[in-house]
Amino acid sequence: MILDYFVSIIIYSLIYILIVTSLNLAYGFTGLVNLGHMAFFGIGAYVSALLTIHGVPWYIAMILAGAIASILGTIMAAITVRLKGDYFQVVTLGLVFMAIAISRNWISLTRGALGLPGVPSIISNKFYYMVFVFVICAVCVFIINLIVKSKTGRIFQAIRDDETAAAILGKNTYFYKVLSILISTFFAGIAGSLFVHYINFVDPTIFDLEFFVLMLSFLIIGGVASIKGTIISVFVLESVYESLRFIQISPEIIGALRVMIFMGMLLVILIIRPKGMFGKVVI
Repeated sequence: MILDYFVSIIIYSLIYILIVTSLNLAYGFTGLVNLGHMAFFGIGAYVSALLTIHGVPWYIAMILAGAIASILGTIMAAITVRLKGDYFQVVTLGLVFMAIAISRNWISLTRGALGLPGVPSIISNKFYYMVFVFVICAVCVFIINLIVKSKTGRIFQAIRDDETAAAILGKNTYFYKVLSILISTFFAGIAGSLFVHYINFVDPTIFDLEFFVLMLSFLIIGGVASIKGTIISVFVLESVYESLRFIQISPEIIGALRVMIFMGMLLVILIIRPKGMFGKVVI
């Protein structure tokens, strides 16, 4: 049904908003380009799927999905945030390939490339699940917004703008960078849980780098360090992305066409507005 289709678009858009907003906390507000962000989204999905398949209530599974993603994110950050620039980015990108390898080869746990079918739904009715996802995402985005406007958020932004100056002023930049990744990955894990309980299946393709590029495009087009920009860009660009389904073109080239149009839009936005639509900084 057409209504179900539009409800699905809204559900995906809300989950994408949570993913991109959590990425924005580390990237836009703290200056940490975590290319492994989607690994924690996937970890959250796998944790929630495995727990609920084995009878754990969804609300406990969702919290644990965020918590485990956050714990692993904290460990990663504690080891890597002292690295500068490209070195940090390369190491975090390596996490994605590690996650793919583990999910494909730990067959006794993940069933490898076959994936995990039969993940229980939280709410079977799509419309009510959309309302549920809206509430969860709204609360999470509200919390992130409170954080970036708090004293801690101002320290994050000071580190982004000039880490040396922040350190001279007595701020423990190492602690705050780890904290930023901790919070960011927690919400990525929550997004993964919401996602897997909607599609009722998870496999190693959830760590696909193409998916991350899509999320990063939402962030850059909406504007780095702008939560409002993230929300608007996801809804607008997801609508454009989905509308391409209705173009009468061979299915063999529609995927490539979507990518080309998306990248074209990204280039135009960056030429006209280098900070994105509502961005506050250029990183």
